[in-house]
Amino acid sequence: MSDYRSRIVTQGVERALHRYQLRSTGLDDQAIEQPFVGVAHTLGEVSPCSQSLKSQVDAAKLGIEVGGGTAREFSTISVSDVLTQNHEGMRYSLMSREAIADSVEIVMRAQQYDALVGVGACDKTIPGMLMAMVRLNVPSLFLHGGTMLLGFVGGKPTNPLAVLEGVGKVQAGLMSADELENMAREIQSTVGSCPGQFSSGTGGAYAEVLGLTPLGTTTIPAAYTERQAVARRAGEQLMENLRRGGPLPREVVTRRSLENAAAVVAATGGTTNAALHLPAIAHEAGIDFRMKDLAEVFHRTPHIAALTPGGPYVPQDLHQVGGVPVVLKALLDGGYLHGDALAFDGRTLAAALAEVAEPDGDVVRRTDDPIRASGGLVVLTGSLAPDGAVIKVSAAPSLSFEGTARVFEHEQDAYRAVRRREYSEGDVLVIRNEGPKGGPGMREMLSVTSAIVGQGMAEKTALVTDGRFSGGTRGLCVGHVCPEAADGGPIALVENGDRIRIDAVAGTIDLLVDDEELERRRRELTPRVRETALAGVSEKYARLVGSADRGAVTHSGNLHWAVETPADE
Repeated sequence: MSDYRSRIVTQGVERALHRYQLRSTGLDDQAIEQPFVGVAHTLGEVSPCSQSLKSQVDAAKLGIEVGGGTAREFSTISVSDVLTQNHEGMRYSLMSREAIADSVEIVMRAQQYDALVGVGACDKTIPGMLMAMVRLNVPSLFLHGGTMLLGFVGGKPTNPLAVLEGVGKVQAGLMSADELENMAREIQSTVGSCPGQFSSGTGGAYAEVLGLTPLGTTTIPAAYTERQAVARRAGEQLMENLRRGGPLPREVVTRRSLENAAAVVAATGGTTNAALHLPAIAHEAGIDFRMKDLAEVFHRTPHIAALTPGGPYVPQDLHQVGGVPVVLKALLDGGYLHGDALAFDGRTLAAALAEVAEPDGDVVRRTDDPIRASGGLVVLTGSLAPDGAVIKVSAAPSLSFEGTARVFEHEQDAYRAVRRREYSEGDVLVIRNEGPKGGPGMREMLSVTSAIVGQGMAEKTALVTDGRFSGGTRGLCVGHVCPEAADGGPIALVENGDRIRIDAVAGTIDLLVDDEELERRRRELTPRVRETALAGVSEKYARLVGSADRGAVTHSGNLHWAVETPADE
């Protein structure tokens, strides 16, 4: 046990003061002798996602203690992606992913803990925790906080996404403001993350297949006490992994497991945000895994799970038929998964999935009877997005569109026009200056897209942005356009009246303007002047953040953690 990192804090004459402070936290000598496990969580009152975590944190700590470790709990931030919609606060959502990863790294490196448990459920807490785990490369466990149960409106189960889309119905005169408010009041539900294959549900799925969380655990609703038993056993398993030296995060997060992660995103019709988070997680392992790599996997993987917003079912329904492992087993049997990748307990995926049930044929289909032959996400390239863009075809009314550009310099301008219905059938709404650097922060456009859906215009228009979308976005919406406008990408050159063609079958998105004219526009392009100067975290983020194509990361990646020797040894 002398090779534990925590020995640098607990052993030797020169660490007498350290042992004094550890005893002051309530530890005895036996606890100080044991390996230390950091238990990081995002518990708080900013959203229902973060309010379900306490019992799971306590259960995981108990499992660690039973397994012979000393649990050390600490917290970090979270941001609600619902409460930040359609205002300046959304700029800070993606920034929070980096802050979560950085803050967990700071505590783990400063305290020299030997292993890590991360607990979260909101959109950016999941990739933030996973990035920290891969960066630190100590035995690690992620526990998903679970999704909320569906609420009811008029006695019928109703997804809260209906409330946001109801705003567009009010704007179109299809619903009264009172009806919308009554819906928002009546739909009251439980704690947990949003119920669908949105960013949180998608994050749970790829965390399982990456081997950083136990298989079959992320679809258990937050309200189920089953989550506590899962957390306790997972804490014990983490201690087993620590004693045998692995598997470590960089042993489970490989190119093959990242391709598996992309496959489960495609198969479940997951969020376009995965196109940001998987490259960012890969970056922490020193793996160059970009949008083009995702494109290959998305194209070859069938869409087999009918989860909202691309289907009628929610993660709770998936849990009732066997959870994410049922999807993984179907993909493995169909030849779409690398079975030699490792699961959380160190077994190969093929071994871990050997006894998993067959697809039920409704929530999850077999790969030879898919919802779509190609995955729920498609990466597009072309003259408007040379480095790629992404569209969620599982929630799109059609796979192709050609229309007239209607250009907006900010999300607020676009939302104002949509709210006033100052756009027309056949328009391609172009929202730029919302990329990672240009925003800064790469805001979601869910309020805009939901208003378009609510107004009944989703089949008659398209939307293109260098920003991003929520996992709940529906319609023909293309995001993550790279290079972004702030980097001089072609989206910065689009003018009102230009023609834009989107073809998700061919995987293309093109600005139908000749090269000579585009070159003239580029020569005349003037740098954007911000209305207000950046300061604080926004300034630092804008200086450091890279392209969405590579995950919008803020450091060079693949750090190493050296194990020191106490001075008196």
